[in-house]
Amino acid sequence: MAFMVKHMVGGQLKNLTGGLTEEKSEGEKSEAAAQGMTQEEFEQYQQQLEEEKQEREASFAQKKAERATVRSHFRDKYRLPKNELDETQIQQAGDDVVLPTELAKMIAEDNQEETHKQSVLGQLSNIQNVDMDQLKDKAQATLEDLKKQTENCSLM
Repeated sequence: MAFMVKHMVGGQLKNLTGGLTEEKSEGEKSEAAAQGMTQEEFEQYQQQLEEEKQEREASFAQKKAERATVRSHFRDKYRLPKNELDETQIQQAGDDVVLPTELAKMIAEDNQEETHKQSVLGQLSNIQNVDMDQLKDKAQATLEDLKKQTENCSLM
């Protein structure tokens, strides 16, 4: 209520007095004085805030690029379509993007398991009740028999 009265009457009183007294309004105070600092301290404070902001942004961009690297790796692994947003995030971060070590270890282990599963012996090991040693011996014996037969062949 007092604010409204001061606002309504204050402006009219200044006009009557002709504005002889110069009062600084709150909007005209410098930001440094408003925070109780000198201008130099305020500039240093603003510079420090700007540096911290840039560090946070760089850290955030790095994390985004790492996540994009992980996503693109899995897209390659499972033959999914590539995402251009991920590629741009990786390019913006530069060459500094590296997979985290734990994730790289997990990926290497997965790749080893997949190559083993994709091999013929890996597929056969999934079948139950198969003796791998016996199967290897039988395959080697068959190869030796084929070699002997080709040696005896007159065409070869």
